[in-house]
Amino acid sequence: MTGFEIAGASAADMKLIRDWADEEGWNPGDSDRFAFAVADPEGFLVGRLDGEPVACISAVRYGGGFGFIGFYIARPAVRGQGYGIRLWHAGMERLDGRLVGLDGVVDQQDNYRKSGFRSAWNNFRYEGVPQGEEDGAVEIVDAGTLPFGRLAAYDRRFFPASRDAFLSAWTGLPGRTALAAVRDGRIEGLGVIRPSSAAHRIGPLYAATPAVAAALVLRLARHAPDGLVSVDVPDANPEAGALFERLGLAPAFETARMYTGPTPDLALTELFGVTSLELG
Repeated sequence: MTGFEIAGASAADMKLIRDWADEEGWNPGDSDRFAFAVADPEGFLVGRLDGEPVACISAVRYGGGFGFIGFYIARPAVRGQGYGIRLWHAGMERLDGRLVGLDGVVDQQDNYRKSGFRSAWNNFRYEGVPQGEEDGAVEIVDAGTLPFGRLAAYDRRFFPASRDAFLSAWTGLPGRTALAAVRDGRIEGLGVIRPSSAAHRIGPLYAATPAVAAALVLRLARHAPDGLVSVDVPDANPEAGALFERLGLAPAFETARMYTGPTPDLALTELFGVTSLELG
C-alpha cells in the first residue's frame, strides 16, 4: 500500500467527511462537524492515497472508559483494496481498552461482529411530517434557559459517559433548536432539531412518556421549513416506534447499535431518538 497514509482530520477534511456521509444517504446535520470536533479534536482520521483523501473514520474518546466509532467510509473507487481496514484498525487502536460502541448499517454488521461487536438494539429512522396535538400538561421551554448542569445530568442517563463539551455545542450551535419538557420543576424531556440536506434531524429525543415525546416532536417540527423531520428510533424502547407511527412517520433506514462488551445501563424506556449515528 505504497502512498497510503493515515493522519488526523483537518477542518477542511471534516467538511469533506460530512459530504461523503451525505453521499452514503446518512443525511448528517449541516453543522454537526463543529460539535464533533469539540467532542474529541483528535478523534477523526483520514486515509490519503498519494495525498488524496480516500477514506475516513471517527474514533472518539469519552471519559476514561468509553469510545464510539463512526464515519467509517472508503470511497467507492478504492473499496476492496485494504485501505478501509487499515483505517479501521487505526481507529480501534485509538480506543484500545475501552468499551466501544457504533451504529452499523445492515451490510456491515457481520464484519463488525467479526471484530468483536455484539448487537444491543436496532435503530429505525422514521421520516415524515408529524401529525397530532401537543400534550398541554407539560411545559416546553428553550433548553438554553435551564442551568446547563441540569441538562448535562439529564443527558447522562442516556449515554455511557459524560460529554458536557459536546452537549453544550450540540444544543447551542446556530441554526438548531433545543427544547426541554418541564413538569413541576423537573426535566422530563429533551429534544434537538438541526438542519440537514434532506429532512431536518431530531436527536437526541428523551422523554418520560410517549405523550411528552410527542409534544416535543410536534413543537420541534415547527422549526423545519416544510415540517419534514427524521428521527433515529431505538427498538429497545418498545413504545418509541409505535409513537412515530401514530404521528404519521414511516421507517426509512436501519442500523444496529453494537458494543464490544456489555450493553451500558441506560434509561432506554425514555430514549425515543438517539443523538447521532456518528457519535452515539
